Amino acid sequence: MTMKKDKESKKAEAGHAAPTADAAPKAGPVEIKIGKDERTFDINDPNLPDWIDKKALKSGNYPYDDKLPQKEYEQTLEHLQVELVKLQAWLQATGKRVLVLFEGRDAAGKGGTISAVREYMNPRTARNVALTKPTETERGQWYFQRYVAQFPTAGEFVTFDRSWYNRAGVEPVMGFCTPEQHRQFLDETPHFEQMIVNEGIHFFKFWLDISQEMQLKRFHDRRHSALKSWKFSPMDIAGISKWDDYTRAVELMVDKTHTKHAPWIVVQANDKRRGRIAVIRHILRALAYDGRDLDEVGRPDGKIIAEGLKFLKD
Repeated sequence: MTMKKDKESKKAEAGHAAPTADAAPKAGPVEIKIGKDERTFDINDPNLPDWIDKKALKSGNYPYDDKLPQKEYEQTLEHLQVELVKLQAWLQATGKRVLVLFEGRDAAGKGGTISAVREYMNPRTARNVALTKPTETERGQWYFQRYVAQFPTAGEFVTFDRSWYNRAGVEPVMGFCTPEQHRQFLDETPHFEQMIVNEGIHFFKFWLDISQEMQLKRFHDRRHSALKSWKFSPMDIAGISKWDDYTRAVELMVDKTHTKHAPWIVVQANDKRRGRIAVIRHILRALAYDGRDLDEVGRPDGKIIAEGLKFLKD
């Protein structure tokens, strides 16, 4: 028993944050279950199966039949980005701080959403944090320590592309932390986040939710794109067959860490355009910055954005 526990601890320490792709199997055909159907998916086949290609957007009970038109998206996004520039000026003038976590399954659109948020903000005081696996020194520290080191100072707007919530998702699913470490994280995180809010930091947590078919479509697009292939890793393939495990982990995460002081904002993100707009609107409506124009910000789309488990439970 002791030897087994030691092995588990060493494995968990090695996966203190997001695991590396080296641990994942090579890409190839995989057997997966989509609803009640058993399917074979080959990421190397350049032809996307019809059961994905024709159904991805509407899958997972997504409420829209079509993507938001490009022209409407660009016009709306521009108005919102003007408001973000105003928000940043207010932060610099007042010393207020904003911290935004972006979580979601692989290929949910976290990076693109962060880019849309930060596109016209001054990078000197609006920065993104995307940490690699921890160093040997960091593995010996308090789990939250390396994340706290990246928190905003006065006047800063900081986004996290994945965060301490690795410990609630990828790590337990892929075996990179022990069950005890997972339980401890879920118990401690609400208290940790209460301290963030008590410090006066404006704190947001977004979960970008996509359907299984849409994830496969985006994986396939990455695999066969000369420009995006760097985004695709064997770890993505390793996760495909663990869809249900991730689902259970995410539902538990939200159930245990969705609080009044640090609520989870869940965005249905099969359509990246609508998802980005929903995220930006939520941030802008939550902060009473100087010069805010609520007519330009617009109202939230309740079909795709909500707090807590609403969109995650079948």
